[in-house]
Amino acid sequence: MQTQTQIPVAQIGEHVGIELGTKLVKDYFDAYPEQAYGHVIGRAIMDKILAQPGCEGIIIYPALDESGKRTLVYAGIDAKGKAIVKIPIVNTDGVIRFEDAIVADRAVPSGDEDGGGEGVEDTAITTAW
Repeated sequence: MQTQTQIPVAQIGEHVGIELGTKLVKDYFDAYPEQAYGHVIGRAIMDKILAQPGCEGIIIYPALDESGKRTLVYAGIDAKGKAIVKIPIVNTDGVIRFEDAIVADRAVPSGDEDGGGEGVEDTAITTAW
């Protein structure tokens, strides 16, 4: 019986380079032209998510915002790949309490003709892809 080696969550993903990255995106956009769009997520929220205790990565889900426009919802995940929904906070008395973890949205559409909002110009990316 063959066992599958699990990759630690923090190690998932790899640099594929502009050539393969461009091909992968183009192939997808060609196959699903109605989904030919991207989203921009800022570093500040990504840093906040990754700084949460036990966070080893980020999971990203396609979603619809309150007005029905495409967006993303993203949250931290732990080493077992489970979403982080509560984080421990130690108050000044040394008592631990739990607060809601960050579950984020408000990504900005990029190069999205009908995604709602003005979007972000990403000339380098859209030119390559």
